[in-house]
Amino acid sequence: MKYRFSATAALLSLALATSAPVFAQDMTSSTVVATVNGSEITLGHIIAARQALPPQYQSLPDAQLFEGIVNQIVQQELLKQAAGDVSEGLKLQLDNEERVLIAGHQLETIAANAVTDESLKAAYDAKYAEFEPGREYHAAHILVDTEEEAMELVKALDEGADFAELAREKSTGPSGPNGGDLGWFGLGMMVAPFEEAVVGMEEGSVSQPVQTQFGWHVIKLMETRLASVPPLEEVQDELAADIEEAAITEALEALKTDGNVELMEGIDPAALRMDDLLQ
Repeated sequence: MKYRFSATAALLSLALATSAPVFAQDMTSSTVVATVNGSEITLGHIIAARQALPPQYQSLPDAQLFEGIVNQIVQQELLKQAAGDVSEGLKLQLDNEERVLIAGHQLETIAANAVTDESLKAAYDAKYAEFEPGREYHAAHILVDTEEEAMELVKALDEGADFAELAREKSTGPSGPNGGDLGWFGLGMMVAPFEEAVVGMEEGSVSQPVQTQFGWHVIKLMETRLASVPPLEEVQDELAADIEEAAITEALEALKTDGNVELMEGIDPAALRMDDLLQ
């Protein structure tokens, strides 16, 4: 049997069917929040729906969020009942959705269990046990299109022009508004001609024009330093991501090894286009 009701009527009936308040200490996940033609919507349904919301919705006032979720689920339940018997294709989609949700939850569990204070410390020690400090460079540059423009900049700087002011006025690069400041960088972070020029400079000096695929650079090397081992707090997010990825890979490999997976041969890949099979 198929049922067809308007969402507006359902919400009106919901508002008229309110009962005495249930206090927080008496609630469980099975506490009924609403009924739709006899089908119960529980507090557990509401909480699960809230957990799945994007972060920007989590900060809404409880009363607004609660009402919005209840109304949405009521409408969904009405539409579900109105749909009657579902098609074979929809049943298979539900199978896929269930598989995705459960598998995703299992991946999150594996990842969460893998990241502990002990595993973070071990990963940190392993990564930086043989750390050899390299030199880092703090430089600024002015980027222009032609060598002639770059030579004019060098001449102006030799005559006492301010490097940062020239960068703000002349540079075509994204660092121009910031006086050309590129911040700190290590070897391998800049294109080869730029890096080679910087490595050969003395602190406080300005280069002759240097050509790269981006144009012509006039570089000022402000200072250098030896890189230091970053504190654990600074790199723990990166380490946690590595730990999670390794744990998930290991778990999946173990499941494949212990499981019995058979891939059937002879299935024509073009069969995935046979939509009529789901009618």
